[in-house]
Amino acid sequence: MAWLNVAKIIDVTQAEGPGLRTAIWVQGCLKRCVGCCNGQFLKIQPADVCDSQMIIEQIAQNQKQYGIEGVTLLGGEPFLQAEGLADVAQACRKMSLSVMVFSGYQLEELNDNRFKGASKLLQVTDVLVDGEYQQELTENVRNWVGSTNQQFYYLTEFYTDEIETRALNVTNEWRIDRQGSILGNGLPFILRA
Repeated sequence: MAWLNVAKIIDVTQAEGPGLRTAIWVQGCLKRCVGCCNGQFLKIQPADVCDSQMIIEQIAQNQKQYGIEGVTLLGGEPFLQAEGLADVAQACRKMSLSVMVFSGYQLEELNDNRFKGASKLLQVTDVLVDGEYQQELTENVRNWVGSTNQQFYYLTEFYTDEIETRALNVTNEWRIDRQGSILGNGLPFILRA
């Protein structure tokens, strides 16, 4: 068991990777990409600190209840919590779920010297999307990425590059929480008055 600092979890989404997925955003990132769509998750501070086993149990319930096909790990920066997320991803693989990870770092930077547990997380990742978001390089063709510099890496055969341009039914989702706040997730979007 490892501890994770979780910013947000959506039990079932169609907007954060292929198929129905559970999306887990971790709190904290050292990068400050201009225009980051998850700016509220950048500050390194306690959010919802929980153990990895609780997350694994929630994912198992989501698979049973919603029939999810995978989990997407985002942030913040997932590799700042690679060790704990590797436990979660490994459990997902045992449940035959796919694992997709978004990182602001490039693949060659993701090593154990820099991020404890990075190699373990990569070993149980099916698709890695790497690279900083660059506002001036807006992506208009590929799914789920914000800028053209970001790259997909298929680390297993679970998916092929077909997912990058697959027609999507959902690109953004809107939810109303119990306090009446409207929450959005999905492809980066800009609200205009």
